[in-house]
Amino acid sequence: MIEQKRSKQQIAQLEIYTDGSCKKLGTKMTFGGWSFIALRGGIRIYEVAGSEYGTTNQRMELLAIRNALEFAQKNRRPNEKVIIYSDSAYAINCYAQEWYIGWQRNGWVNSKGQDVANQDLWMDIIPYFDNFWYHFSKVKGHEKDYWNNECDRLAQMESQALKDNFRGEQNA
Repeated sequence: MIEQKRSKQQIAQLEIYTDGSCKKLGTKMTFGGWSFIALRGGIRIYEVAGSEYGTTNQRMELLAIRNALEFAQKNRRPNEKVIIYSDSAYAINCYAQEWYIGWQRNGWVNSKGQDVANQDLWMDIIPYFDNFWYHFSKVKGHEKDYWNNECDRLAQMESQALKDNFRGEQNA
């Protein structure tokens, strides 16, 4: 009888940490920031951050994930697993609890009977949920995870810079 041995070889991974931030000025004006950091073998290979006016924290979290997925699509090596890390319960619960299946079945209406927010971003993200090579994992925000904290710092810097440089109506 031939004994089969389990392989101890790990699948190569592209790990990407994402985060979003949103700051307010007055009651209406918001300044968002997003970022992601890509790692191979624990070494930072790429990082980027951006900002947007008039947004929400959830939208910035999703924009970071969408942009990270676009990066991964272009830079993933053959047979390399992509792990997206996020501290967004909204994003990770959608993936893990498969909210998106009900949303699509119900014509993009959520369980409260409301239109799903950020549908444009979800439509770009959802196809990766059922792709073997992509996995989404929750990390605790503002804890001891170095890369999550680094993403948070970058996203916060982007949203703060946008707010600091705002020259519009100050009573927004």
